[in-house]
Amino acid sequence: MEENQNPDEDNQEILQNLDETGQTEELVEMFEELPTPDVVEFLEDKSIDEIISYLNDVDAEDQGRIFSDFSIDLQVELCRTLDRRKIATIFRHMYSDIRADLYQELTKDEQIGLLPYLDKKVREDVIILSAYPPETAGGIMNTDFATVFEGMSVAQAMAKIRHDAPSKDMVIYIYVIDDVMVMKGFVTLKDLVLADPNAKVSDLLNEFFVHAEVNEDRESVAQKIEKYDLAAIPVLNSLNQLVGIVGHDDAIQVMQAEQTEDLERLAGVMPSEEGEDYMQTSTLRHFRKRVVWLVGLAAMGIISGIIINEYQGVLEHFIILAMYMPMMASTGGNTGTQAATVIIRALSLGHITDDEWIKIVFKEIRISAMLSICVALLTYFKIVFLSFHGLLPEGFTMSFVGLTISLAIAIQVVTSAVIGAGLPLIVRRLGGDPAVVASPAISTIVDITGLLIYFSVASALLGVA
Repeated sequence: MEENQNPDEDNQEILQNLDETGQTEELVEMFEELPTPDVVEFLEDKSIDEIISYLNDVDAEDQGRIFSDFSIDLQVELCRTLDRRKIATIFRHMYSDIRADLYQELTKDEQIGLLPYLDKKVREDVIILSAYPPETAGGIMNTDFATVFEGMSVAQAMAKIRHDAPSKDMVIYIYVIDDVMVMKGFVTLKDLVLADPNAKVSDLLNEFFVHAEVNEDRESVAQKIEKYDLAAIPVLNSLNQLVGIVGHDDAIQVMQAEQTEDLERLAGVMPSEEGEDYMQTSTLRHFRKRVVWLVGLAAMGIISGIIINEYQGVLEHFIILAMYMPMMASTGGNTGTQAATVIIRALSLGHITDDEWIKIVFKEIRISAMLSICVALLTYFKIVFLSFHGLLPEGFTMSFVGLTISLAIAIQVVTSAVIGAGLPLIVRRLGGDPAVVASPAISTIVDITGLLIYFSVASALLGVA
């Protein structure tokens, strides 16, 4: 039995066949019927001239829809190739937030040259949206929404919605405003469709609603959309005026960008620009992103060498200690990374706050204490039954040495968990990003503290300085 082929692959095959056989009209019809990502995937493999030719074959609305889904680099390249009147037409039909992002990517001269060709509404919209910092709600919001007035009848409200013609993705919530755009609440399209045409909008009004402030951090906005399971969230300014909305698709992009940034920082890599492609990023830029952490942590690693040198006498008497140093380092590093990952995730999801640091640290101590017992037992039995007894000086038993190393590693597990949980909380408390305490940094710090614990315990219990 044949496996079901991926629908995306089917669509790409259809488009390729139509292109290769020169069936341009049929191909253009498919552009209008297929999902936008499939059309964009097909076009992005073409030359600029071919893309422009295909765009000219579809209507203005489809041009804006397809253009909005292109990568930002391709959008900029097309803007610099097309004449300004054509760009203005495409701008008119693009999604407002993506249009503003593209406008910000153009040079000042290109922006000034384009503005006279834009419709007044589009021009004002682009300038307003471009003014907000990209990390805020204003920086990711769009103006593709429908509004009605509180005193309207349902029939009048429906007529206004048809006139405003918001996209089908943004017509779920209808925002109720007054004459100066102050938001009074919202109604759903379902409410209006099912209501008596003569009923008043005020009778259907939902006065209690979740909203975002225009300068609110975009990650906080995305978390609200996720928490309340919203299709979109209204964005208000300081006067409670409706200035835009953030859709769930924008929230998903924000969450993906934030997660990518956190993962890169956890790995000790400087965060990438949004949409940055691995293959298209230069080798030198990759080098710059990694070198700071790598060199800095390597310099910190010198401290480990100093500690080992300080306890050289202990190692000379007990060679067996050197055999279990890698186990001590890896166990501590893994424990610290686990704790840091759990805490950073809980902080990002809002499950905990840095004000709860005492509870968090004590919880990690309890967890790591149980983990340390498991690791200590494993270490003890491994040393007693699998180690070479000839490595010990006279007068010492493998059981006692095993107990010493196991105790040191058990203490290392607890301290590593406290360090892994505590560092992100400290960074958060100081106003920084907890993810900046990268996994390699925690491993390096834990290695240093682990060596101190390991040799201190060994020196104390084995009686060698």
